[in-house]
Amino acid sequence: MRRLRSAIRLTCCSVALVLTAPIVSGCNLTQKMSFFVTSAPAGEGGNLGGLAGADAHCQTLANAAGSRRHWRAYLSATATAEHTAANARDRIGHGPWFNAKGVQIASGLDDLHGPANQLGGRTSLDEQGNFVLAGVHDILTGSNADGTIAAGDATCHNWTSTEGHAMVGHSNKVGSIGGDRVRSWNSAHLTDGCSVPALRKLGSGGLFYCFAID
Repeated sequence: MRRLRSAIRLTCCSVALVLTAPIVSGCNLTQKMSFFVTSAPAGEGGNLGGLAGADAHCQTLANAAGSRRHWRAYLSATATAEHTAANARDRIGHGPWFNAKGVQIASGLDDLHGPANQLGGRTSLDEQGNFVLAGVHDILTGSNADGTIAAGDATCHNWTSTEGHAMVGHSNKVGSIGGDRVRSWNSAHLTDGCSVPALRKLGSGGLFYCFAID
């Protein structure tokens, strides 16, 4: 009985060591995970509570999945009286990055923003390792292809409003909108708006990318 009580107090990974090797493997993958698409929106439409709210959402989802790393949202924001401009690429560390199945999606910032990154329909997974539904493949970024902030009205008022527009990428690198950029994971086209109906119109569920910075 004493041993049982001690085992209950152990963490997920410690319990795995007591039980079976396959569970150890799965737990190790959770700690290795350093990239995911959010499984649920953070707020109402493009109102994510700003960058701080989006970061907190990444952290909450990652923690619930068993990760103990530090997470940031891949989102750009314009300069304000209180804050300097933020480029998504400058917020996410240096890589390498792995999805929830342990597949490397990029070795570093240049690889992530280059043509050889491994993001796509079968690798752009959520924090539980699930595929992103085809109908919600437009992922909020507010960014250019190189990870810098997109010009103009492209961030839903710095992710604090259901008004305005947002630059999105295609998590599956396919789509009918985006012209030459249709295969861009982070800079395919602007949304029709930042409200929930406006985002849904072109295929967005208000989801965004999260990266571990450690």
